[in-house]
Formats: sequence, C-alpha cells, structure tokens
Amino acid sequence: MTTDAITLTEPQPAGGGNTGTVFDIGYQPYTGRREGRGRSRVAIFKDGFRTALGFGRGARAKILPWFFIGVVSAIALVMAIVAGAAERLGGPGTAERVDLPSHSDFYGIASIILFVFAAVVAPELLCPDRRNRVISLYLVRPLTGSDYIMSRWSAFFVVMLAAALLPQVILFLGLSMGDAVPMAYLRNHWLDVPRFLASAAAIAVYLTTLALLIASFTTRRAYASVFLVGLFIITTPFTVGLAEEVDGPAGQWISMFNLTNIPVHVNDVIFSDVSEITEDAPARELGARMLVVWYFIWTLVPATVLWWRYRRLSP
Repeated sequence: MTTDAITLTEPQPAGGGNTGTVFDIGYQPYTGRREGRGRSRVAIFKDGFRTALGFGRGARAKILPWFFIGVVSAIALVMAIVAGAAERLGGPGTAERVDLPSHSDFYGIASIILFVFAAVVAPELLCPDRRNRVISLYLVRPLTGSDYIMSRWSAFFVVMLAAALLPQVILFLGLSMGDAVPMAYLRNHWLDVPRFLASAAAIAVYLTTLALLIASFTTRRAYASVFLVGLFIITTPFTVGLAEEVDGPAGQWISMFNLTNIPVHVNDVIFSDVSEITEDAPARELGARMLVVWYFIWTLVPATVLWWRYRRLSP
C-alpha cells in the first residue's frame, strides 16, 4: 500500500500468469494551512457558546437558558413601561421624582435571576466532558488544559455578558422612547451606557468564574447547580441575620460574605448609588475601596483555583 493507491491481486486465470488491478482510493497528503492551538481554542469556544445557549441541540436544551434571558428582559421592559407611563401622566421628570427603579437598580432587582441562570447553565460546559471522559480527546490535539478552560470560560463569559447587557439595552431604549423628548433623555443620560457596560462586565466575570469553579468539582450538572443555588440562597439570610446580631466591624465583615451582594456593591460604586438590596447591608460601612477589593478577591482567587485544576491535565 502507498499513500496514493492500493494494489489488489486477483486469483490466477486458467492460462497462467499473475494479473492485478490498481484502485486509486484518493489518499493525498494534507497541504492546507495548519492552524495549531489557536484554531483549537476557537473550536472549544464556539462549542461552549453553542452548548450554553442550546444551539444545535434539542428543544429541551434551549428552554432554560432562553427562559432566564426572557425573564430578565421582561423585567427591564416592565421597568421601562412603568417609567414611560409615569412621564406621560405626571409630566417630565416624574420617574426621577418618585424614585422609580432605573439602570443603577436593575442588577439589585434581577441579580438572583442571573445567579440562577449561571448555576443552571455553566455546568453544561464542563460536567458532560468530565463525565464522558472526552477531555483527553481534546488534549491529543495541540491543546493544553489551560487552553481548554480558558476557552470554556470565555464562551460562558460572553453568554453571561449578553444576558446581563440585553435587559439594560432594552431598558435604555425604553426609557429613551418613553421620554417626552427622546433626544433630550439621550443627552442627559448617555453616561449610563458606559456605567451599565462596566457593571454588566463585573457581574458576568464574577458569576462565570464562581459557577465554573463549582462545576469543575463534579461530573453531575444537577449537583453543581443545586450546590451553587444553595450557596447563593443560604448565604443571604445567614449573613443578614448574623450581621444584625453583631455590631461594629465584625458585623460589617460578616455582611461581606453575602455572595449575592458582592457584585451589586460594585454596581453601586460604578453608579454612585445604592441598590435596594444593599442599602441596609452593614458592609457598606467599610467603604467603596474595600468593597471593590473584596470583589476582586472573590473573582481572582476562584479563577486561579479553576485554572490550576485544569492546567495539570494531560492526554
């Protein structure tokens, strides 16, 4: 056998002598571009993005992610409709006078929905690969464990960022169109755009990192989802109740361990405002700088642990 053809020898005919037939089965050496690790990273990223949103899969895989995206978008739409109605009925500036929720309040209102979204969707990107033992197949290519987890992280970050940004865009457009003079609203509130972009990025980084870290410890998606949802839900009443019983700096630091409030505190710093779910949090007394440092600790440390767990992988 050669790389170009296979020769098969047929039985000898009655008259004697050997005959054969040559079949060209089209084996050719690869002459295309060799894209290496970069192409592998892109493939893992695309697969993770499609997996998170259910693309290329059955209807059941699409229900949960799009349900949560629809819910947070509906919240933003309702907020815009209420503010627009107030402006029409009470005159310009009514929404601000009666302190209706706006961009700075959105993540305080919808944060728990985004947390559950991350807890439900993130395990889809890691747990099946671990359970089916296919990571070794990825690594036989020019791909490392670091490449794999960074591509998965990037894919889910893009999904989380889109889920966090879409409602804010809907709210911004709704508030603009609901104002009596849309162009005047845009001139007066254009700074809200970079603010909610930064706030959305902060909450997306936090949830992406924490959700994927939890998912990296199990092969069962349900276990990861339940644990993460429980972590968010349990820390809220526990820290709030305990902080109320303990005065002074100790109570303030206990309040810092309310995991649902960590990115919302950063949102408050970005907007120079206070959300409804953080206005009574003793952690606010520690100051904006400490709140931001605490956010980075809860983002960078889990990210480092997640990277360390996967960098050691080998085929």
